[in-house]
Amino acid sequence: MCGLAFMIRRADGVLVSMSPRGLPDPPVTTAKVARAAFAKPTLAMRVRDELGQLFTDEQFAAAFATRGRPGLSPGQLALVTVLQFASNLTDRQAAEAVRGRIDWKYCLGLELDDPGSTSACSASSGPGWSSMA
Repeated sequence: MCGLAFMIRRADGVLVSMSPRGLPDPPVTTAKVARAAFAKPTLAMRVRDELGQLFTDEQFAAAFATRGRPGLSPGQLALVTVLQFASNLTDRQAAEAVRGRIDWKYCLGLELDDPGSTSACSASSGPGWSSMA
């Protein structure tokens, strides 16, 4: 994007920043496997295909400032929250779905082997999706 960065303070006091980015396209392999695995697209797949990017990181910019550790994409987190609500899942179940469900990985634009964290939030830069559990 344009190099803007934003920050928020987590409950544990760690400053978390955010560089706005768009929802990544589903990787080719993820899309191919998802389409092969589900003859009829799941809700998560339909959300991605029919609605596209529901939330942009810029919509959450007011909650952030300009310094701190890179955080998760708030747009992706909001999308996880919608899928969680639609599927009536607990936080832990939603985190497991991000880690293990092909259709959720497709919806979120994640690689099949993604361990449940975004590229903006690796083990060296802080908690990933697994911190949702």
